[in-house]
Amino acid sequence: MKTMLSKKVKDNLNILNKRLHTEENFDIICRVITVGGRDCGLYVIDGLNKDEILEKILEFFYGISDADMPESAGDFSRMLIPYGEVDLCVDLESLTTMLLSGVPTLLVDGYDQALAIDFRTYPARGVEEPEKDKVLRGSKDGFVETIVFNTALIRRRIRHPDLMMEITSVGASSHTDIVLSYMKGRVDEAFLRKIKDRLAGIQVDALTMNTESLAECLFDNHWWNPFPKFKYTERPDTAAAAILEGSIILLIDNSPSAMVLPTTLFEITEEADDYYFPPLTGTYLRLSRLLINLVALFFTPLWLLLMHHPEWIPAGLSFIRITEPVNVPLLVQLLILEFAIDGLRLASLNTPSMLSTPLSVVAGIVLGDFTVSSGWFNSETMLYMAFVAIANYSQASYELGYALKFLRLLMLILTGLFDLWGLIAGVAVTLLALLMNRTLSGQSYLYPLIPFRGRELVRRFLRIPLPKTKSR
Repeated sequence: MKTMLSKKVKDNLNILNKRLHTEENFDIICRVITVGGRDCGLYVIDGLNKDEILEKILEFFYGISDADMPESAGDFSRMLIPYGEVDLCVDLESLTTMLLSGVPTLLVDGYDQALAIDFRTYPARGVEEPEKDKVLRGSKDGFVETIVFNTALIRRRIRHPDLMMEITSVGASSHTDIVLSYMKGRVDEAFLRKIKDRLAGIQVDALTMNTESLAECLFDNHWWNPFPKFKYTERPDTAAAAILEGSIILLIDNSPSAMVLPTTLFEITEEADDYYFPPLTGTYLRLSRLLINLVALFFTPLWLLLMHHPEWIPAGLSFIRITEPVNVPLLVQLLILEFAIDGLRLASLNTPSMLSTPLSVVAGIVLGDFTVSSGWFNSETMLYMAFVAIANYSQASYELGYALKFLRLLMLILTGLFDLWGLIAGVAVTLLALLMNRTLSGQSYLYPLIPFRGRELVRRFLRIPLPKTKSR
């Protein structure tokens, strides 16, 4: 049940002060002023508004006489507020949400509506290029944690009236702002309605982990399938390109990542560098990336199988045989190195930048030389796992990288335990995970391979020149 505002400003101030705990919270400021001979209450959050604009508005308010005061809050907004976007709040619940979002609010005696004057500002970092989605050529800006900045970066690239930016909020406590961005006329309207209904039906206290929390609320089934259902990007040019292709972009406040949906496996593997170079170079980059990831998935399990059956090794590849003594089983060596690589990655995240280079050198020497000389690992095992570790960084999706890692671990364990049949079973599980996966719209995860669309499939493998628009 909503609590409606009263025309008596003192009653409203008493209720709001108790609800907001203004006496305990130093950053919630309630200033009682007089505007046009009437008592008014002005609420602001310290640090979330533009002080120079607040000063000018207050100066303007103090110049209002009794005769200038309108009869309603709507007339006050139109006639006496020269700056900013103004919303009228009729109940205390919406007023509280607006205020805690950083919007200064004004309550005027005699009005049963509060005026929310939006001249807030949020602390934000610069729009520098994201660390993960770097490109060799192209724009060097990236999304930040402030949602208004992110929508502006997309608007800057798509100057079309059909670009839609719809905002909603999720979370009973956090009231996290979420923006749906799409192109009217290009988006799948049925899928758009589905996403809006799911967002409206989310019952959660807060999106504590931003994009991941929202992803789990939108799609909470088939957690055992490691392949990602969403594509994440911190690049506004990638988000703008996806919107123009008919996708929906979800921007979450306090997160620098945009969610692209629906998305298939081939769309996840695409990167901005494919389009910032000529078609021939872009095709080479795309195919080499796909090939490297495919080889990294099957390389170590297949090598382990050949080490179990040296007689299967072709004469031209006899050099891959291990000639030194094997003190630790090869399967154990490969599993230890798989987890050690993740350990080094986690350690690098928590290492101060001034120490990351010397510590990485020390770790490389210890793991690369001493562990081989001590007998723990064979040099061939170290070499092949080094290739796998580097191959994981050939594409930008963390989620896809870990999906391939989990499946590679499964194939390693099955191959080590059940030999050839284990490898076949691992490949079968990988194919089933791909075939049974579905996008958020219910589309095949392997589209346009399944169902087969020849022209679209060629576009996923080859970088086709952009089509020319017809002159008007």
